[in-house]
Amino acid sequence: MLEVKLQEMFGCTDTPAVAGGRLPLQLHLLSPARRPLAVTQDLAGFWQNAYPQVKKEMKGRYPKHPWPDDPLTAPATARTKRRM
Repeated sequence: MLEVKLQEMFGCTDTPAVAGGRLPLQLHLLSPARRPLAVTQDLAGFWQNAYPQVKKEMKGRYPKHPWPDDPLTAPATARTKRRM
């Protein structure tokens, strides 16, 4: 299991794995306040299916943090928009 802020996974298409890539980690994707947003072992599927809804809900709640339309091309960050 890996708990990580959602913005720190931008640009990642593959789910991190151990045991030579044979065992994908369960990702607990967190909000900027470190509250759980999603749990997945399929990061690519999350970006494609669940991220648009998460982005819609969180963009208004955390406007200082980046919520790009295409998270696969955005740089991973732990910073707010202002500090970037």
